[in-house]
Amino acid sequence: MSTGLHTHANPVELVVEHASAPLALMARLAGSGLFGDYVVYERPGSWTFAGGMLAEVVLDADAVHAHWPGQVPITRPWTGRPADALRDTFAAAPLPAWNAYGWIAFEFAAPRPAGRLAHLIVPRTEVRAEHGRVTVTGVDETDIEQVTKLLARPDGHSVGEPSPVDVRVGGAYRERVAEAVTEIHAGRYQKVIVSRRLDIPHPVDVVSTYVRGREANTPARSFLLELGGFQATGFSPEVLASVDAAGHVMTQPLAGTRAFGLGADTDARTRHDLETDPKEIYEHAVSVRTSQEELYRVCDQDTVHVTGFMTVKERGSVQHLGSSVSGTLSPDRSAWDALDALFPGVTASGIPKPEAIEAITRLEERRGLYSGAVVTVSHDGALDSALVLRALYAEDGQAWLRAGAGIVSASTPDREYEETCEKLSSIAPHVVPRS
Repeated sequence: MSTGLHTHANPVELVVEHASAPLALMARLAGSGLFGDYVVYERPGSWTFAGGMLAEVVLDADAVHAHWPGQVPITRPWTGRPADALRDTFAAAPLPAWNAYGWIAFEFAAPRPAGRLAHLIVPRTEVRAEHGRVTVTGVDETDIEQVTKLLARPDGHSVGEPSPVDVRVGGAYRERVAEAVTEIHAGRYQKVIVSRRLDIPHPVDVVSTYVRGREANTPARSFLLELGGFQATGFSPEVLASVDAAGHVMTQPLAGTRAFGLGADTDARTRHDLETDPKEIYEHAVSVRTSQEELYRVCDQDTVHVTGFMTVKERGSVQHLGSSVSGTLSPDRSAWDALDALFPGVTASGIPKPEAIEAITRLEERRGLYSGAVVTVSHDGALDSALVLRALYAEDGQAWLRAGAGIVSASTPDREYEETCEKLSSIAPHVVPRS
């Protein structure tokens, strides 16, 4: 990912040593009110705050809207693949260099999508924390001055105390699992992820929830965002698609789940159970095979390979079977093609994907960002995307959680309900009410 943000004017860049932990730094920036729209995105060893709106791209089911600096906003219809609509829109960016941050909804992959499918911004200011150093890059000297003053202050964001959310509600979920198992036995599909939504009965301090939840989780990626009044924060257990500027692609399917954090003896017992359960092993193996097949569509086939097959990954309140699948893009393919091939994540949709997505649209209400992606993309062709699970969402005064389980022919409603409880427990104990 490019480290700069360029317009026709030269950007301002400052590098400072900073003693604060990156998590506290991101919370301070997000909670400051300096920027109405922002995205925080954490990758291993690197945290980025993208604040303010230099440019904006919004993809709806019937049109794409783009607003570039110094230009009149553009709205145009699109057809074909939504990934192509985003690719073409960013290809027309009147900026020599840019990074964009935002989200993509699960319905991005629906055969007949409806509603908002994606929302990305090119920020006015980026703050990147790496290796004890903070780099501030922006196009507005006033923004830079305000950010540096904020960083110099000794006080941080006031983090509230959590009020755990009860996850053991929603009896109708078991009925949907039973319906899915019946459809699997009828040969309609092999696997489908069935999820349930859990509404929170009070307003939520999303920034504080991010801090409390991140302290308790070990995600592959974490994020915190507010775009257009929609807020979300989460602790993604897996990378959906990561593409570097040279075209190297990696995806990280996790499938197979047991509880974690219940004490050393219990964790060891559940780990052994996870590693030897035929249902979990099958669920993971078919997910890895599907990821390979998806990369074959966009990569030189000889480069596609699996590493760390069926390694146990500890993710907060749960442990998963995980593998990495990698490859190198074919010369005629881009990062958008890789995202299109892998989206939505096989571990959050099902097998075969088209049939699973159709089943999800029948069995569930609109998912929105749940099982979609938080994404960063750059002018140099790099892209990184986190599968959105273990997350909290808030809009129009209502906050909610959501979790699902992979349903296969051997699934039982009670066990799959228990799995959703285990996954919800990655974030439910850390929800902070808004004071």
